[in-house]
Amino acid sequence: MQLTPGAEGRILGGRIGAVGHLVINNPERRNAIDLDMWRHAASVLDELAADDETRLLVVSGAGGKAFASGADISRFETERSTAEEVRRYAEISASVYERLESFPRPTIAKIAGYCVGGGLALAVCCDLRICEAGSRFALPAARLGIGYGHAAQKRLANVVGTAYAAEILFTARQFTAAEAYEMGLVNRVVERDDLDAFVDDYAARIADNAPLTVALAKAGKIALNAGADAAAIEALNAMVDTCYASQDYAEGRRAFMEKRKPRFTGK
Repeated sequence: MQLTPGAEGRILGGRIGAVGHLVINNPERRNAIDLDMWRHAASVLDELAADDETRLLVVSGAGGKAFASGADISRFETERSTAEEVRRYAEISASVYERLESFPRPTIAKIAGYCVGGGLALAVCCDLRICEAGSRFALPAARLGIGYGHAAQKRLANVVGTAYAAEILFTARQFTAAEAYEMGLVNRVVERDDLDAFVDDYAARIADNAPLTVALAKAGKIALNAGADAAAIEALNAMVDTCYASQDYAEGRRAFMEKRKPRFTGK
């Protein structure tokens, strides 16, 4: 599978090897996201989530100057000028955040340049965030008079804690990559020229691991963030049983005894 375009080429999606990709491809506008792009992003996430060959997902922005700079403000007059349009836009963009947050396998935001507004909201939906040293982060809602609801604020607080989330939202200022790392907003900071290779190696390491075990870890993270109830705990325990009954568990034991790299199949 290769990357296929949507939204007139402004969204790219597909799988290369075991790694799924969602690429925001609007570099002329610093990867600002319009309504049609949100719709196609939702379709890409649905397709990759249903593809058992996709072992993880990397979300990135094209052009090297921005991961995503948020909503395309130039489209507000045609896409968000009435209460009904605002509601529709919010529903569609929220559906993408929800799909990404609940994606059944690990997700990595590969961040180069600006990660602002809806772009940062998208990044915190991912499990891991890796950026280059020149990246900049902000939620400038307080400078625009717009608001983030409970779900968006909770996702941010889940990543950085309530104190840093408050600082990001109250000040609406830009934060450097070093500041983002200090507050836990990103997992790793690398030099700009090393970003692609670093993320490729990182993704390959995850893809080489036992898929059932990794899926269990992802389900556990989702349950912890949501506040696991009895049904969620029971489902996680069932996934544990599946791991121990799997061919991959037998393969992992054999590979360890034979001192070789395991070949996991997700079965």
